[in-house]
Amino acid sequence: MAATAEKRTSAVHVAREYLDAFIVAGLVALFLITFVVRTFYIPSGSMEPTLQIHDVLLVNEFEYRFHTPQHGDIVVFPPPTAPIGTDQRTDFIKRLIGAPGDTLRIHDGVVYRNGQALVEQYEKQQPNYELEIKNYGIYVDGAALDTTQANVPPRSMWQSPDRIPAGFYFMMGDNRQNSEDSHVWGFAQLHGKFVAGPLKGETAGFTGHAFLLFWPLDRFRILK
Repeated sequence: MAATAEKRTSAVHVAREYLDAFIVAGLVALFLITFVVRTFYIPSGSMEPTLQIHDVLLVNEFEYRFHTPQHGDIVVFPPPTAPIGTDQRTDFIKRLIGAPGDTLRIHDGVVYRNGQALVEQYEKQQPNYELEIKNYGIYVDGAALDTTQANVPPRSMWQSPDRIPAGFYFMMGDNRQNSEDSHVWGFAQLHGKFVAGPLKGETAGFTGHAFLLFWPLDRFRILK
């Protein structure tokens, strides 16, 4: 009888240890989902071939509190405009191509950052437009983006006439000829309020860094 009671006590103890572990794991997962990581569903083909329609990603919402976004990051963020054909404002997902202090030019389909041609193996096809950051603006096919329609800061916010101003980022989709990105609506902003464009005065910021494609399972991989 004593041996049987001892076994039962041991089994209860083990069960409690497992239950405690599951509770802790659940609380940690809840914390991560609530404050650190969120899921993001791909609704369009603007990031093909890297991301496909219906892919589901994990986005780290905490990372950019500790360091600034890096070249090549796949970023989720509220754009300074609503998507074409809708009044709804939803987060976009694009690749970070230009950061504060960078020069940027697109010529004959090649992106040049700080004078160096980028090798973009992720790119579906080359852009079919010419672009240059100069004269305190973004010029596409020779014409400056309209600051009532694009988030291009006033001259007073630029540190140099041909370099991306502090706090602003140039974003592009990998599907270059099918992407509504910075060549249309201007710069994304890391903080503050949009300084120009149709959503001037609305809250700007980066939602987070997309770091893992986890669905569908046959496409599971870490994003770079």
